[in-house]
Amino acid sequence: MWQCRTSFSISAVAVIVAMLSGGASSAQETKLSPEALREIGQVEAEIDRIEAQTLERMAAPPDNQVQQIELLGKAMLYDKELSVNRNEACAFCHMPETGFTGPVSELNRTTGSYPGSVRTRFSERKPQTHAYAPLSPVLHYNPGQGDLVGGNFWDMRATGRRLGNPAAEQAQGPPTNPVEMGLPDIACAVYRASKRPYRALFEAVWGRQAFAIEWPADVEQVCDQPGPPAAHDPTPVHLTDLDRGRAGATFDQMAQSIAGYEASAEVTTFTSKFDAVQAGKAQFTPQEQMGYDLFRGKAQCNACHRDGGPGEDPLFTDFTASNIGTPPNPRLPYYAEQRPDALGYVANPAGSSFVDLGVGGFLTKGHPLSQPSSVDARWLPLARDHQARFQVPTLRNVDKRAYPSFVKAYGHNGYFKSLKSIVHFYNTRDVLARCQPNDPGEGTTCWPAPESTDNMNTKRVGRLGLSDAEENALVSFMQTLTDGSMQHDQR
Repeated sequence: MWQCRTSFSISAVAVIVAMLSGGASSAQETKLSPEALREIGQVEAEIDRIEAQTLERMAAPPDNQVQQIELLGKAMLYDKELSVNRNEACAFCHMPETGFTGPVSELNRTTGSYPGSVRTRFSERKPQTHAYAPLSPVLHYNPGQGDLVGGNFWDMRATGRRLGNPAAEQAQGPPTNPVEMGLPDIACAVYRASKRPYRALFEAVWGRQAFAIEWPADVEQVCDQPGPPAAHDPTPVHLTDLDRGRAGATFDQMAQSIAGYEASAEVTTFTSKFDAVQAGKAQFTPQEQMGYDLFRGKAQCNACHRDGGPGEDPLFTDFTASNIGTPPNPRLPYYAEQRPDALGYVANPAGSSFVDLGVGGFLTKGHPLSQPSSVDARWLPLARDHQARFQVPTLRNVDKRAYPSFVKAYGHNGYFKSLKSIVHFYNTRDVLARCQPNDPGEGTTCWPAPESTDNMNTKRVGRLGLSDAEENALVSFMQTLTDGSMQHDQR
């Protein structure tokens, strides 16, 4: 298939980096703006508050094992000690006030992606929500649909084939991802957890063997060094075979605990206005009803963002993958991570020519930074048909925000900065002209070229014929998918 690959000049990326950093002179010196730092400080303070509140509950934990696992999972999600520099919890990219996705408006508005524990390293994608993620099926091929279905992450690489739970395998990606939590070895996550206040509850749930590991004398020093590990020493915490196996099993149990919390009614709640309407406890406004009718009809949204069916929860995704033709996001700092950083690490050797290949990239060569699940070799023939495709995200909490002017980012790379913008893109991608460089009409009267045209969805995206009022009605309907309209006891 003919491909359109968009790349940027190094100079253009350097300008963006300088804008973000307030004048940084080179890519490896990317710094966060004062506004981003201010917001990050607020998020970190809220993480500390929630962690302290969670640890207080450890004094009198629930007597039900399911609830104990949820409590453990919450404690670990808000634990900054599980990152290499002890400064980044999983929740840094997944906070409740934004529907468990990125909570920093300034980062959403600019970079789209988030910095890792090493603050000059950024990911190539925006954070997904982890609410409702545990309801994704284990990744499998459906021959009737001709599609891969399930898994977690934008590229489905948390397959769930090993643990039987994609959300658990997703939780195993960030701890050792060099541009996220940055630990050099999964054993470091286990070692750090063994020093935390939740150890006793963990052992009560999973067994005393969980941390019965003979740690080497240099474990602290090794685990304080950001990953990735040296190629000749991929597991730098040197353990006996028996202890290595025990550490792996405990790491699995940590991930299963996190997935248990993500599946709890505190995170995956089904308490939106949409749910209230379905339960007969509320009514749509005329504009919301118009949007829902369009969603199920003319706009074709329901073909992929399914609102449920017989025996099917309304999860607003079908767990397949699609290339909607999203333009590249030139503000991703990842494009400028082609040079060694202060620690000698190069996150993105391709530099400005990087093209995110999505599911197809995972199937052919895995993810370069994080591979929580193995690729099933039998899926290799599917790679070509999945090139540049990304998992269809749930629309639940798609517009949940901390305050009305809070900016959320949309698309795998955070290119879109409002729900209206991405709806307009779905409607007009193939109608409006291609933007010229620095075109003032970008996003309204023109669109940039797609990052890749491989397998681009032309059947349900690009030429929907919606009016401006119909676009607005769709936005109004999707705003009814924000949780919190009903209390838990009303469900």
